[in-house]
Amino acid sequence: MGVILKAENYPYKSDYLWVTVHDPVMAKEGDTYYLYSTGMGIQRMTSKDRKSWTIERQPVMTVIPGWTTDSVPGFRNHVWAPDVIKWHDRWWMAYSCSTFGKNGSAIGLLSSRSLASNRWKDEGCIVTSREKRDNWNAIDPNFIIDDATDTPWMVWGSFWDGIQIARLDSTMHIAKGQQPRTIARRYDPNYKPTEPNPTSKYAGTNAIEAPFIFKHGGYYYLFVSWDYCCRGAKSNYRVAVGRSKTVDGPYLDRDGKDMAQGGGTLFIEGDKKQWEAAGHCAAYNFDGEDIFICHGYSTAHNGAALLIQRPITWTADGWPMLK
Repeated sequence: MGVILKAENYPYKSDYLWVTVHDPVMAKEGDTYYLYSTGMGIQRMTSKDRKSWTIERQPVMTVIPGWTTDSVPGFRNHVWAPDVIKWHDRWWMAYSCSTFGKNGSAIGLLSSRSLASNRWKDEGCIVTSREKRDNWNAIDPNFIIDDATDTPWMVWGSFWDGIQIARLDSTMHIAKGQQPRTIARRYDPNYKPTEPNPTSKYAGTNAIEAPFIFKHGGYYYLFVSWDYCCRGAKSNYRVAVGRSKTVDGPYLDRDGKDMAQGGGTLFIEGDKKQWEAAGHCAAYNFDGEDIFICHGYSTAHNGAALLIQRPITWTADGWPMLK
């Protein structure tokens, strides 16, 4: 039996849950919501209403595949930043294997017929990055399906040269001949920040990560997290967004600036009252309602990372806003 958590009037009158959660993603199967996040073997929770949640005692991964520790020195069982999607009658979950501040990383893949069973098949590695070989980091995956062609793509990335994209094949691995391509950076490539990275001397200052693409109307919207997470109350994480008519970009912000050149329209940041910072987000349409989720660093709880859920509304010219 799991641990049950409740939040009164959640999520509309209160946009947080008294649960520590990093890098949340969500899915719905039948009448049950599933919340997955960074944790030992990937933390999972379930809910019937997104108000009361049960933390399941059994993680997604009870056995960590041997290839992960072979591929990523120092990685053990603290699995980061999963993503989950249903495509062609199967659930697919990507997950990140890494060590903090370094880009010797890998993104793994699982598949399952049902979320309720929590029986996942190891589908191996989608992509790896190597220190001194690759100028990108193979973590923070997100799947997106090109509606026009029913083709899966994946975006990923953290720091180095920013957010990467590549087309996948029918097995949810990188398609033959595809090479990762940068579609978003924190800064214009010619800009040199004067402040050092406060979290890692290895990762540099291109402080962008955690991409998530959400389709609405005729556009794909790319959400990214800027600046620095994982510092509790000192975090200054925030989310920016751009959009494109095609899944592979270019993604432009509200002023028309390409996100690959440092563009991005600010979407959410800490208000310094309830939240010091907020980031690593996802967006969904559940039962006709668009919702945004992320983790926020709580001011009242000394920077503890808690789940945020907020409804999304849309401006007349098609840009997302939070209620």
